[in-house]
Amino acid sequence: MRRTIAVPRSRGALLAILLVTGFAIAAPPPSLAQSRLKQLIDRLRGQRMPDGIAKSNGRIEATQVDVAAKYAGRIAKLLVKEGDEVSAGQVVATISSPETEAQLRGAQAQVLRAKKSLAEAVALIAQRTSDLTFAEADYNRGKELVGKGYLTKQIFDQRKAKADAAKAGLEAAKAQEDQAKFAVQSAEADVERLQAVLVDLVLRAPRDGRVQYRLAREGEVVGAGTRILTLLDLADVYMTIYLPAAQAGPLALNDDARIVLDPVPQYVIPATISFVATEAQFTPKSVETEEEREKLTFRIKLQIDPKILKTYHKRVKTGVRGMGFVRTKADVPWPADLAVKLP
Repeated sequence: MRRTIAVPRSRGALLAILLVTGFAIAAPPPSLAQSRLKQLIDRLRGQRMPDGIAKSNGRIEATQVDVAAKYAGRIAKLLVKEGDEVSAGQVVATISSPETEAQLRGAQAQVLRAKKSLAEAVALIAQRTSDLTFAEADYNRGKELVGKGYLTKQIFDQRKAKADAAKAGLEAAKAQEDQAKFAVQSAEADVERLQAVLVDLVLRAPRDGRVQYRLAREGEVVGAGTRILTLLDLADVYMTIYLPAAQAGPLALNDDARIVLDPVPQYVIPATISFVATEAQFTPKSVETEEEREKLTFRIKLQIDPKILKTYHKRVKTGVRGMGFVRTKADVPWPADLAVKLP
C-alpha cells in the first residue's frame, strides 16, 4: 500500500528546497521509489540515533521582508506578481500623489522668488556701498575745510550725518542679503524634501527575494506604512527545531547539522547551527519532540548554506516539513544515512 506524505501549507515565511524536476529525472521506477522512500522514512523516524546525535521534527523558514508605503497615495502601478523573483533595487510599485507634485512646483517657484530677492539685496548693497564711499569722501574733505574756516560747522555736521546714514544703510542692505540667502536655503530645502517624498513613492525591493504576497492592488489608496508586498529572502533560509535542555545544552554554534525533508528523504541537506535560544519554551503543537513528556524545549535554527540556496533557488517551495539532525558531540561522525546528498 502506498504511503502518501502530506505537505502542509503555511502563511508564514516557510521555505524548503524541493528539487522536484531534478528528483523526477533521477528517481527510480515509481513502485521501487515508493518502497525505498518508505523504508528510509521509517528508518530515520523510528530508529534511535547514535550516541551524540539528536533529531527533531521541524520546518523550514525564511526571513520575510515587507515593502511598505512610506507616504499616503494611490497605487499607480504594481509591477510584480506573487511568485516573481526580484533583485535588490528593482522597482516593484509606484504611488501617485498629485498633492505632493503640486507642492513641489510651489516650492520651486518659491526658490525662484527667493533668488530674485537675493539678487535685489546684492544690488542694494552695491548702491549703499557707493553712497557710503561718496559720503565718507565728502566728510573727509569737510574736515580740512572746516579747520581752515572755509566750511561752516553746520554743513560739516550735515556731511557727517550723511556718512553715518550711508554706513547704516549699507549694514541694513547686508542684513537683507543674509535674510534673502536664508530664504533661498529654506525654499531649496522644501524642494529637496518634496523630491525625496516623490523618490520614496517609487517602491523598490530592499534585497533579492521572491514575492510571497501582494497585499494591495493598482488603484487602491493606501496610507503611510501600509504594506504593499511581502518578499522572502532566498539567501536566509533555515529550519527551526526544538530540543530538550539535555540535548540543546551541548550544541556548539556554527557546528554542522543535517536536514531531511519529508517529501524527498533521499536527499540530505547540509546546514549549520546558527542560533540556540537562551530561554526554554513550551513545544509548539505543530512540532513535537520524540519524547512528549519533555514539554520545555529550546528553539534552534539550522541555517542552510547560502551557496546551496543560490544554486537551487529556482526550485524553492513553501510549506514543507522535515527533520533536523544535530551533533551533541562534535567528534561523532555522521552516519551513512545522513551523509550530504544533493541532486
